[in-house]
Amino acid sequence: MQGQSDFKILISNLLKARFPFLYISTWEEERAVSVIRSVVTDERLIKTTRKVFTWSVTKGLTEDGQKGKEETKTPLKALEFIEKFNEPAIFILKDFHVYFGVNGRQADNQLIRKVRDLLPLLKQSPSPKNVIFVSPSLVLPDDLQKDVTIVDFDLPSFSEIKYVLDEMIYANQRGGRIVIDLEPEEKERLAKAALGLTLHEAENAFARAMVEDGRLDVNDVEVIIEEKRQIIKKSGILEFIKSDLKMEDVGGLENLKRWLKKRNKSWLDSAQKYGLPAPKGVLITGVPGCGKSLIAKSISAMWQLPLLRLDMGKIFSGLVGSSEENMRKAIQTVEAISPSILWIDEIEKGFSGLSSSGDSGTSSRIFGTFLTWMQEKTKPVFVVATANNIHSLPAELLRKGRFDEIFFVDLPTVKERMDIFRVHIQKRLTDPDVKGNFEITDSVLEALSELTEGYVGAEVEQVVISALFEAFSEDRSIEFSDFEKAIRNTVPLSITQAEQIHSIREWANVRAVAATPKEDRAEYKNELVNLKKEAPPKEEDIRLARGGRAVDF
Repeated sequence: MQGQSDFKILISNLLKARFPFLYISTWEEERAVSVIRSVVTDERLIKTTRKVFTWSVTKGLTEDGQKGKEETKTPLKALEFIEKFNEPAIFILKDFHVYFGVNGRQADNQLIRKVRDLLPLLKQSPSPKNVIFVSPSLVLPDDLQKDVTIVDFDLPSFSEIKYVLDEMIYANQRGGRIVIDLEPEEKERLAKAALGLTLHEAENAFARAMVEDGRLDVNDVEVIIEEKRQIIKKSGILEFIKSDLKMEDVGGLENLKRWLKKRNKSWLDSAQKYGLPAPKGVLITGVPGCGKSLIAKSISAMWQLPLLRLDMGKIFSGLVGSSEENMRKAIQTVEAISPSILWIDEIEKGFSGLSSSGDSGTSSRIFGTFLTWMQEKTKPVFVVATANNIHSLPAELLRKGRFDEIFFVDLPTVKERMDIFRVHIQKRLTDPDVKGNFEITDSVLEALSELTEGYVGAEVEQVVISALFEAFSEDRSIEFSDFEKAIRNTVPLSITQAEQIHSIREWANVRAVAATPKEDRAEYKNELVNLKKEAPPKEEDIRLARGGRAVDF
């Protein structure tokens, strides 16, 4: 258990160095107390073993499970007891943060003064004594900023969670009725899915998975993810996106799909023998309505990882200093439930106007925090950023090291439009009475694709919906003419925003990889002629119209 052993070494060093006050912010106070107790009673880690006292306002000071000292229930009396105690000891004070000022509550200045008075006494005491504050949130008044050392207590490591899972499986095998159907790699995947939960939460999730259908297998990853949704709901900044969208439901973009498929399971330990790091993320830019958001949602289903959407509007709250705290909290939350996918939709809107001084530099500071995290993050969080107006993005975000790759999603080709029509018609045309004699053949799909040259994926979907409305309004089965009518009544984005699309393509030609493979891009017709209504384009313009660097995966 690497993470726990690192924490033990750190705590033992701080105690031996006579650091008077330590502060551990965690929801797992019993786990923290257990680890601290194992440190101070281990002669290999600390020379002078010590007594362990825990304090709470309900029990007072309690030594190793004995009855609490009634006279020490008030915090001031507890500090006086610590001051007079003359043996080697550790004093773990639970929920002391409420006296430091929290949720608008006035800080107890007399208590803070008493804590400061203890400082020289703890340092000079003949018998080593240390005080450790354990609270679910970090609250530290300015008066104690220089006297208290904050110690990170990470959530359970993979090894700890896997140990809990193994123990539950072992206990079941000794007389339980649950069917265990897990290969070693599947057990690893289940334990990885529980990262970010406390040990108690992980144990509850595994127990729920077992009792729901009387078996435990790799399909129970979804149960684990459901437990993680509770964490996200409480954050208020991130949104947990539950998507049943499969990669097959996204028409075209095969180059991007192949890239993603090759990186599936790369956060598992089985990838480490290849020396592979967990992928950082992708930036997907291109023409609006061409499937960028759909791809983000479908990655979650392909990789079986939770998908979190970051709302930049909630990051920028009105209170001074709270925006930076919101970004830090969002990063901590998404790392806590890793491996996970973080989706930032229309990222250019969140980081626009960085050069302006209207917000006193808040945007720049938040952007700097995000960039630093993107560059240095070690937790398996895959970032999917989508952007329509790529020109608004700062250059620092686009350089190598932030994202693994930048993909450009162009107008769908003939083949891609056929795929998109097939997906949407099959999804909606399920009733035999509505379907009638209409057959979804390649010739029909090709004819529809030819009629919708220059249409984006969202417009193709609306063509299908409009055609069905035509049939619905007359209470009859669908006909090919319904699609033709819907197409005639649609003015595609490639006409209304021709200049913007040309500009995006020009940018992507040298800076991004085409999401569409080369063999499909060859099917483009002279769309630039349709877009700009001008004479036949130059050879260079045709190359731009086909969009993106010629890199295939």
